[in-house]
Parts: sequence; structure tokens; C-alpha cells
Amino acid sequence: MKKIAVFVDVQNIYYTVKDTFNCHFNYRALWRQLSEYGEICIANAYAIDKNDSQQKAFQNVLKTIGFEVKLKPYIQRSDGSAKGDWDVGIAIDVMDAAENLTTKIDMIVLLSGDGDFDLLLKRVSRDGHIDTLVYGVPGLTAASLVEAADHFKPINTALLLG
Repeated sequence: MKKIAVFVDVQNIYYTVKDTFNCHFNYRALWRQLSEYGEICIANAYAIDKNDSQQKAFQNVLKTIGFEVKLKPYIQRSDGSAKGDWDVGIAIDVMDAAENLTTKIDMIVLLSGDGDFDLLLKRVSRDGHIDTLVYGVPGLTAASLVEAADHFKPINTALLLG
């Protein structure tokens, strides 16, 4: 049975699914789908904390499913822009999972469309001999990320709510 580590860029998935399908992503369906590949040993969901009750309810749902929810504070800048990027945190956690000899992960699953992760996946696949799988919204997932992954699963109706 394969050992799987899952890393979800929650903001990226939320906005790309909302923009494309005008609905929400179904994390329970994802968990069921991934469980068919093997045992989920690590499941991290990276989100921004706006201290909002609806968001807290969503985070509790993720925890109930089996995800560890990692939060960064939402920072509103004086110029109106916002900051809340998890790229470095995700990259560190992926590398840690890939290098952990105790866990011996067989597959890294990344949910994101962000092309910044392409080098990360190439490195993990090459150095750790770990299978990589990316879930992303077609048309909003960077081509470089799709090419870097061993496998790409387009987010479609089977993974949507409503």
C-alpha cells in the first residue's frame, strides 16, 4: 500500500474552483479518491486566517476529514493590497516529507495551480524517487506545474460541491 502525503494550497484551490465552476471544492471526495491509491500519512491544508466564523467552520470540516490545518494571519497593507502566501511553508513541508526516512512517502499530492511549485516537484521526484500528483483546475494550472508532475488530475465535477 502506497504512503501518501497531501498538501493543499487552500486559497489557490478556492479561487480557481470558484472562478471556473462557481462552486466549492469537495475535500471529502478528494480524501475518498486518494484513499484508493493508498494510506494518507500526511495531509496538510494551508490557509489564511481572517478570523471569520464561516472560515473557522470550514477549517473544522477539514480537521474532521483528517487534514492538519496550518494558518497564517491575513495581512491587509495600507495600500489596500493583502498578503498571505504559503509557498515557502508548503515547499519546506514537502521537502521534509520527502526526506523523512521513517515515513518513507511514496507519493506527494499537491493541490495547486501555482507554477512556483514546478521546481519543487522536479526535485522531489528526481532526488526522492517519489511519485508526484497535482490536482488543479484545467486552464488555471500553470503548464510548468503540469509538466513537472508525474501525474496531473484535472479538478472536475466529481470533486465539486453542489
